[in-house]
Amino acid sequence: MTVETTTTTPITRKLGNSDLMLSPLGLGCWQFSNGTGISGKFWPTLPSESVLNIVQTSLNGGINWFDTAEFYGHGESEQMLAAALKTTNTRLAEEAHIATKWWPVFRTASSIGATIDERLQMLDHRTIHLHQVHQPYSFSSVASEMNAMAKLVKQGKIKHVGVSNFSAQQMREADRVLKGHGLRLASNQVKYSLLDRKIEKNGILDTAKELGVAIIAYSPLEQGILSGKFHKDEALVRAIKGPRKFGSAFRPSGLKKSQPLITELDKLAVKYNASPTQIVLNWMINANGNTVFAIPGATKVSHAQENVNAMRFALTKNEMDSISTISWGVQK
Repeated sequence: MTVETTTTTPITRKLGNSDLMLSPLGLGCWQFSNGTGISGKFWPTLPSESVLNIVQTSLNGGINWFDTAEFYGHGESEQMLAAALKTTNTRLAEEAHIATKWWPVFRTASSIGATIDERLQMLDHRTIHLHQVHQPYSFSSVASEMNAMAKLVKQGKIKHVGVSNFSAQQMREADRVLKGHGLRLASNQVKYSLLDRKIEKNGILDTAKELGVAIIAYSPLEQGILSGKFHKDEALVRAIKGPRKFGSAFRPSGLKKSQPLITELDKLAVKYNASPTQIVLNWMINANGNTVFAIPGATKVSHAQENVNAMRFALTKNEMDSISTISWGVQK
């Protein structure tokens, strides 16, 4: 079944120091792991038809890039994404940008070049517009990893270099090394949400702004907590499949703590004829100018539609400030 939706011209902005013009929201594709590996257990297994419909809804709604990774189901996510884009077979699908990640744990930087052909194969030989180091933990230095990435750019196998979960100091080192190759660090993908704003305190966000590096926020909805649905029906917590239901945010004490923020999101959702999810995502992509992009996931077409609609209005500065103040309050 093909999803029939009105196509929306993407609203785009430049991704950090790159020349990529991306929609403020991309689609995070962790949930396409097909139940494979440790990472795949976090989400229900999605049939290929559901993945296709989610991808098509995202494309038609103005999302022009997708974030996946080697670690997501040992390449299953990359394959399912590529298959959905190939089946869609439209201009939007052909022009979609792909970001993926190299898994560094228990590896050296030499693995970056050794595994790139596998990444390309998994992605059906689509262009890798952004290749990222998934974690800062490996048997090699940041410099060695960036030298290996730069080599792939020069070989034409990837377009731009990003990192994920890097500290402010590691970002500076990555950018310094890439400059030696005539390149720049494009992005740092980090956990960032209204319930987790550590990057505003530890120098990561300030350093990104200083260097011109984009922040790509993963888990912007705190795995669904910020939708408010678990606050309104705690039975939904018991129905969650996988390890995430054991997180502190899903416990009664955690839900109670975040309730004031949910109340504010609900109020603004009424004003904008939107959902709390859309208010959260709109704050994420606008509260720091053009620095922050976000990659919410989607396990249903309705989630994908919510994502794209979050780009179609703009909160006022006062509203964003109010959300921010309450958000800091519930984190103390």
